[in-house]
Amino acid sequence: MRVIELNKTVTESNDRDADALRDRLKEQGTLLFNLMSSPGSGKTTLLSRVITDMKDRFKIGVMEADIASDVDALRIESLGARAIQAHTDGMCHMDAGMTERALKAMNEASAGAGVAEEAASADLDLVFLENVGNLICPAEFDTGAGKNIMILSIPEGDDKPLKYPLMFRKSDVLIITKMDTLEFFDFDLEVCKERVLRLNPDIKIFPVSAKTGEGMEAFENWISESLADWKA
Repeated sequence: MRVIELNKTVTESNDRDADALRDRLKEQGTLLFNLMSSPGSGKTTLLSRVITDMKDRFKIGVMEADIASDVDALRIESLGARAIQAHTDGMCHMDAGMTERALKAMNEASAGAGVAEEAASADLDLVFLENVGNLICPAEFDTGAGKNIMILSIPEGDDKPLKYPLMFRKSDVLIITKMDTLEFFDFDLEVCKERVLRLNPDIKIFPVSAKTGEGMEAFENWISESLADWKA
């Protein structure tokens, strides 16, 4: 497993870099999803389910952004997706420059395995950036993603939209995970939805359980539809 160190962005204008990266991925037909959440919300478990369910239809890559460790990338790679671990050296977010460097490193790793770097870059349909786990910094930086996905788990509570509104405003989709635990926690699903929609009326909400499969079909259909729109 290859690990790269990402200490700081390589450019000063993040918005410009993000637009350029998004345009390049659009041209090659690769849709990048930026996954944001607090630690322990179930990002990697959700991704594992998506990869298992969709890897026969789409070529999938995952960039795992963490301050340290490579445990998540190893887990993802074992499921058959292309993966790279990106260490942020204490930084609490990914930006467009860091995302592009991680994507390039993932392509170079494939090229080293006998795939031309240009082909490695272009043959991916879906790329997921599992951003650093917190509900503040990742929402403030455009990564160049085509879609932003925010994950909220049942154990975290239904008050998070009140405490971290920017994250919900910036996201195209909210995944409410660990629905199989709903009966054990004081979490009002309808109240949570109401609070989120008040912040972002256009957001799509998918309550799911990656463990049982509840709600996953609807979310995976959205992924497929988003990719079709992206390539149109």
